[in-house]
Amino acid sequence: MKPFHEYMNEYRKQMEKGDIKEAYKGLMEYIMELRLYFKKKYPDYFVSGSIYYGYMDMSYFSFFPESLKLRKLKVAIVFIHDTFRFEVWLAGYNKQIQTKYWKLFKESDWNKYHIPSTIKGVDSIIEYILVENPDFSDLDTLTKQIERGTLKFIKDVENFLIISK
Repeated sequence: MKPFHEYMNEYRKQMEKGDIKEAYKGLMEYIMELRLYFKKKYPDYFVSGSIYYGYMDMSYFSFFPESLKLRKLKVAIVFIHDTFRFEVWLAGYNKQIQTKYWKLFKESDWNKYHIPSTIKGVDSIIEYILVENPDFSDLDTLTKQIERGTLKFIKDVENFLIISK
């Protein structure tokens, strides 16, 4: 690992070029538009009022139906910067809820989606890759891919929770 000042020198060079700045700005604008799309198209679902922009590690917003909200669960539509992909996560409102539902999924034989091996340092209960290597040249198609995958994920989670009662 290099000293901090060397990273900052590189950061300055990249910012002076302008590409990183414009790409990040465009990505955040797309995520804001995606959030607004879900909010308008699904008025019965709860859509978070804000976006978590992150530290260039992940950026996300929450989107979920009343059935999950009642259980203190939320769904996050997440862009992972390192792997350059969109994912959808089931998460709890707090660590107690997260632990409760993570154990429920982990102890079941349900393997439809990835269940992290631990919840230490992890924000998700289960995860699913929505779009690997997203095509930002066709935002409408990208939005539809994210929408379809997210709705299927929510339906699968709801079905699992009904069966697990």
